[in-house]
Amino acid sequence: MPGPHVIRGSVVLPEAELSWRFSRSSGPGGQHVNTSDSRVELLFDLAASKALPEVWKERALERLASRLVDGVLSVRASEHRSQLRNREMALVRMASLLAEATAPPPKPRRATKIPKGINERRLREKKARAETKRGRSGRDW
Repeated sequence: MPGPHVIRGSVVLPEAELSWRFSRSSGPGGQHVNTSDSRVELLFDLAASKALPEVWKERALERLASRLVDGVLSVRASEHRSQLRNREMALVRMASLLAEATAPPPKPRRATKIPKGINERRLREKKARAETKRGRSGRDW
C-alpha cells in the first residue's frame, strides 16, 4: 500500500488527502468475525483536492456528480477477510474511478459521405441477386 497511487500519467493520489473508515464486514470470517473491522471505506474530498489539475477536477466533479456527497467520493471494499487486502482493493477502485472520470472526452465523429461507387456496386449486386431469385420461380407455362 505504501507508495504513490497513480491516477494517470504523473498525477498521483496523495495519501494525505485520503481518509479511511473501517467497520465490521458481513459474510464469512472465522472465529474473530465479530471483533475485526475488515470492511474498508475510502473517502477522497474531490472538491477540495489540490492534487488534481483544475480541468481534471471539473471533469471528475461533473461525471461523478451522482456518487459525490458534499464533494466527497467514497469507495467501499469488503470482499476479502483481511483489512489490508480490502484497503488495497479500495485504493485500486478509487484510482481507476478517478482515471476514468478525468479522461478527456472522445474526439467527435466526423460524418462522412458514402462514396458513389460503393452505393452503385451495392445496387448492382442487389439487382443481380434479385434476377437470380426470379430465375428460380419454376413457372414454365
